[in-house]
Amino acid sequence: MFGKLRGPRPPTTSRRSRHTARLAVLATAVAVGGIAIAAVAAPSSAAACNGYVGLTFDDGPTGSTNALLTVLRNNGVRATMFNVGQNVQNNRSAAQAQVSAGMWVANHSWNHAHMTSMSQSQMQSDLSQTSSAIQSATGVRPQLFRPPYGETNSTLQSVASSLGMRQVIWDVDSQDWNGASVSAIVSAAGRLQNGQVILMHDGIQNTRDAIPQIMANLSSRNLCPGMISPSTGRAVAPDGGGNPGTPTTPPPGGGGSCTASASYPNVWGDRYNTSVTVSGASSWTVVIGLTSPQRATTTWNGTFSWDGSGTVMTVRSNGSGNTFGFTTMMNGNSGARPQIRSCTAG
Repeated sequence: MFGKLRGPRPPTTSRRSRHTARLAVLATAVAVGGIAIAAVAAPSSAAACNGYVGLTFDDGPTGSTNALLTVLRNNGVRATMFNVGQNVQNNRSAAQAQVSAGMWVANHSWNHAHMTSMSQSQMQSDLSQTSSAIQSATGVRPQLFRPPYGETNSTLQSVASSLGMRQVIWDVDSQDWNGASVSAIVSAAGRLQNGQVILMHDGIQNTRDAIPQIMANLSSRNLCPGMISPSTGRAVAPDGGGNPGTPTTPPPGGGGSCTASASYPNVWGDRYNTSVTVSGASSWTVVIGLTSPQRATTTWNGTFSWDGSGTVMTVRSNGSGNTFGFTTMMNGNSGARPQIRSCTAG
């Protein structure tokens, strides 16, 4: 990361907002009510993750880490946090909050120095001290290391390996550290391909504001946020496997897990129905991403809310059983289907 080049950070603001579900006319509601009890087909591969990308955030924890975690959770995202050791030492609760929110924590050196100018023993001390601080605060021993500024050499890589960590750089630089606009950050993330990793930073308002749009873009390409494999340094399925295809991802939070499977029992020329069945829990929260300009209209058997973009839908159980559904207007996009991002029990 190139943090020392960064200018003053704008103040943190909240972008959490909810859209009220729009009611369909009575005739449509009656028709959909009949559809809701139709037989559920096998889950469609259109809702599956066809690949995984690594969303990474350097330089935390910061004073706005909790704001970042809120945005990530609201959008059903799990990400990798490359933490600076002295920041962890000074803000242990924020580091713990990262893990509690379902994020992966990793080593980004003790104080963001130019490590290639260090001796081997200095490198060893720096990385060891950082990993110990992270483990003390979170209970997790880092398995990944990102060198500050992306500067590395064979000695540094060897030291990291001796401490049980794989070095991870990045495939795409969001340039958020360099004052990139929200649209520029979103555009950079739009270049991500299966297995690739993007560099972003904790503590930057534009980065937080870009996350809903980044997720909408990934969803439109059937890509999901994944973990970075300590074996390969590439993004893989969150359970550690590299075999995409499941329509669900592990929950980005402290609750238990459940499984949500989607099917599309009815498709018309301008709209379609999605039926989602949850297993493994009777009380649950499911996060679903739509692809713009598609919009959900009629909903049933759950409590629905939307983010500010209108494309990320959070559905909570409301005592109506474990199958819920909604009608989506295509609005000219007939190929996309909703993507289940997470299912959290409780």
